[in-house]
Amino acid sequence: MSTSDAIYAVDGPVATLTFNRPAARNAMTWAMYDALLDACDAVDADPAVMVIVLRGAGDRAFVAGTDISQFQDLRTADDALGYESKLDRVIDRLERVQIPTIARVQGVAVGGGCIMAVACDLRICGPGARFGIPVARTLGNCLSAANCARLLDLVGPARLKDLMYTARLLDAREALAAGLATQVVDAEGLDDAVAETAAAIAANAPLTIRATKELVRRVQRGRRPDPALAHDLIIDCYTSDDFQNAVEAFVARRAPAWSGR
Repeated sequence: MSTSDAIYAVDGPVATLTFNRPAARNAMTWAMYDALLDACDAVDADPAVMVIVLRGAGDRAFVAGTDISQFQDLRTADDALGYESKLDRVIDRLERVQIPTIARVQGVAVGGGCIMAVACDLRICGPGARFGIPVARTLGNCLSAANCARLLDLVGPARLKDLMYTARLLDAREALAAGLATQVVDAEGLDDAVAETAAAIAANAPLTIRATKELVRRVQRGRRPDPALAHDLIIDCYTSDDFQNAVEAFVARRAPAWSGR
């Protein structure tokens, strides 16, 4: 289950999955997404594990989205829908883990990394945590319907539009006020806060916790739109000249030039 880029470990009732590409700010490869799916299956199959923590290696990033180099061959409508469908499946599986999930966030949680943190039950953050979906500045793509709904549940339509339109990142204090962060602590106390929260959860009635988590998930799922609601928008964005040029610009380490086509 563990790979060099995604390390799974269990210590008593707490499992931890560490995204381990610090030089790339823990940007997710397909293999890392698969490791996340494996970790979800592992904790659901292990009755001794009561909490799972997701974290990034180092403190520069939780996860800086999907590794953009993997988009170089994305050309067609099927490619676009296939990528967003795969990401939706991963995030849905993370959301369906039966035990509480904690995102330990210090540094950036952007793009897919922000969505992964949002799909966790709690987000315990250091002062350097920053959240956002800066695709209007980086790639020119868009959210799936499900991920738009997840963010709407937490921050509401006006703040979501602000984040998407401006491509800015919320710092830890603003993320706490917006409901993205559950708790913000000093950097030196971050690991202790995560451990203490996990221990407190593990000491409580597991059936109550699981029932609460599942009920909240069912209520939220009932408000989620059909994925096809966003398909035309996903195709328009991912198959555009702007997206292809932005991927090339990212790989070449230059700023994209937007044409609106």
